[in-house]
Amino acid sequence: MLDPELLERITARRAELDELEEQLAKQLAEVRAERDELAVAERVLERMAGQRAEQRASAGPMPGQVAGRPVMLIRHREPGVEEDSLPWDYQRIIAAVRQAAGPVMAREVGEVVGVDVSVRAKLEPLRSKLVRLVDRGWLRKLPDGRFTTRL
Repeated sequence: MLDPELLERITARRAELDELEEQLAKQLAEVRAERDELAVAERVLERMAGQRAEQRASAGPMPGQVAGRPVMLIRHREPGVEEDSLPWDYQRIIAAVRQAAGPVMAREVGEVVGVDVSVRAKLEPLRSKLVRLVDRGWLRKLPDGRFTTRL
């Protein structure tokens, strides 16, 4: 004959395991639901990224914000992107570099576009714009620090 105490322990353990199985089944269902939600979120993000890329490719310079102030983003030079897509002050800078007899320093560009070159604080923003135009492929910076139009 079987020990009643042993049977009782087996029955209790089986009840514990049944309860644990229910909890795990519930957790598994929650995990699967969350995984499905993440898959949907991933598809939405991919679609939005594609739409943003299309918008950026077709749009001109897009305003952005830095420290809460609006700024104009300068596009990279690419086939089909003309200088007239740049903000007016950047167009003037390129024209000044192009008009020069050869490579020019930022100070010389400043004199042409009307920047007070005697004040360093007014010349540095111009230098920053020149470097930005170099980074975007509109101008070229020589090792001696002078700027020229791209070849």
